[in-house]
Amino acid sequence: MSNKSVKLYALSTCIHCRHTKDFLNECGVTYDCVEVDTLQGEERQAMIEEVKRFNPNCTFPTILIGDKVIVGFRKDEIEEALNS
Repeated sequence: MSNKSVKLYALSTCIHCRHTKDFLNECGVTYDCVEVDTLQGEERQAMIEEVKRFNPNCTFPTILIGDKVIVGFRKDEIEEALNS
């Protein structure tokens, strides 16, 4: 499908994050996933600041596909970004 880098910022308990992971897996996409809520201390704070750089509201899932930022499980936008 795509050779773009894909990074997913997620929460371990978020159903929309789970749907996003399931969809990426169904598409055969290799991606890096960070479950921010499983981090602790400074590492967690640093990751929250990283998410805010791309999504100031710091909501999840936040997905980076190449240079495109997608907030929320938006299947059509994810497909478009992977195929563009």
